[in-house]
Amino acid sequence: MTKVLERASQLDVKKNNVQNKIEAKSIFFDYDGLEILQDINLTIKEGEFIVLMGPSGSGKSTLLRLLTGLTQPKEGEIFVNHQSITQSLPDSSVVFQDYSLFPWLTAEENIMLALKQRLNKSKTKKELEQLAHNYLELVQLGHAFKKYPGEMSGGMRQRAAIARALSLGSDLMFMDEPFGALDPVTRIRLQDLVLRVNQDQQRTIVFVTHDAEEAIFLADRIVMFTPGPPGRIAEIIDVPFPKPRNRKKLIESLEFIQFRNYILGIMNKEIFEKLNQQNELLLNGNGI
Repeated sequence: MTKVLERASQLDVKKNNVQNKIEAKSIFFDYDGLEILQDINLTIKEGEFIVLMGPSGSGKSTLLRLLTGLTQPKEGEIFVNHQSITQSLPDSSVVFQDYSLFPWLTAEENIMLALKQRLNKSKTKKELEQLAHNYLELVQLGHAFKKYPGEMSGGMRQRAAIARALSLGSDLMFMDEPFGALDPVTRIRLQDLVLRVNQDQQRTIVFVTHDAEEAIFLADRIVMFTPGPPGRIAEIIDVPFPKPRNRKKLIESLEFIQFRNYILGIMNKEIFEKLNQQNELLLNGNGI
């Protein structure tokens, strides 16, 4: 395991000359008086694939929304391309857990609307339709161009949302558990697609997941959160396996198993510490 972590530090040296894409400085966030995030400091490099990982309620999705500029922190500041997002929202595409498709538009029309925003009337309707078809085919929805969201399964709606995010063409993507509703085969195909987009187009991706194997296969770095509330960053871990990664060889390797156990060990340690704190409150008579 020591050799695996040493390799991670060697890979990290190569990133030092890359520009910062996102900087979150001393971020605090609460909701109705309940502290959700506490003292979050995170720097993300251009073209980096960052995975936010931790138990439910640790603030991963909240941080994702803060980074998009859709929600404002109670304290601290967030910069994208060295500009505070309080001054202007960053150019980004987002895939939420709830799909966020327009229900009165077909899959094709949802993509075309995103393309119109990006291309600013430089394409004809026929050209937009063809582009929309291309993006939908990328996510295996070539048969569903004319379907409305209400006519699609949850997995199909999520794939349509991913296609729309890709079509926006932004070099910054935020993805909140985008593959959770997908079957295993489609999940693997879309993991491969998102990795190609990250590597070939140098898009910066911030991705939320609970799945340790998914995190290791996709990420350059994994940001581990403590159980909340409040959620804090427990550790930021460099993934020691160079890209591109061969899925079969990686998952079957002893190094992968050791690293996965290391990741899960960190998360479980934080969970047990949280449970012990709660038990102590109960034993002291200070709990409910």
